Amino acid sequence: MGWPLAVSAGLMDKSPRALFRALWALAAGHLLATLLVLLPFAFLLVLAEWQRSIQLGASLLVITFGVYRLIERRHPRTLARIPPAQLALWSFAVAIAHGAALMLVPIYLGLCQAFELDAGHEAAGVLMKASLGMAVLASLVHVAAMIGAGGCLAWLVYRYLGLRFVSRSWFNLDAIWATSLIVVGVVALVFNLASWQ
Repeated sequence: MGWPLAVSAGLMDKSPRALFRALWALAAGHLLATLLVLLPFAFLLVLAEWQRSIQLGASLLVITFGVYRLIERRHPRTLARIPPAQLALWSFAVAIAHGAALMLVPIYLGLCQAFELDAGHEAAGVLMKASLGMAVLASLVHVAAMIGAGGCLAWLVYRYLGLRFVSRSWFNLDAIWATSLIVVGVVALVFNLASWQ
């Protein structure tokens, strides 16, 4: 989601170096956010007796945040120009608030255990719960893939399409994203409450 900001930085400074500085800052913030979400759940294996309460709380938190995003849809206009020094903080905050790191939470909400999984999902679940080192490695791979894909998009838009294309083609998927958060939260809550009884 941050690659348009990298394009903006490059276009405003008229320099590809500004685009790549912005991508590094986005990667740093996204990695911190991913680790912030993954590390507590990695420690959750040690605190197994609190797992049920944490799962229920996470379900309610995801639902609440989804409802909030459906109600509050505005994007601040000040995001068009964020200095690289503040971009890592922005990336961290948005990855937490916008749910990038929340994509990994269904594994810990118990959704992945409710169904018979294919080998890929089983392997992902085992790897994520294996150790703290594996959680860090999963975070690094996730950030590398995200920055790689977003960086390619940012570079192509910056180099070949420019600001006119971005301003004309921009669209907002917030309502779809917020609704998906609510659905995932409700499903997780139902599965957790059903398995509790």
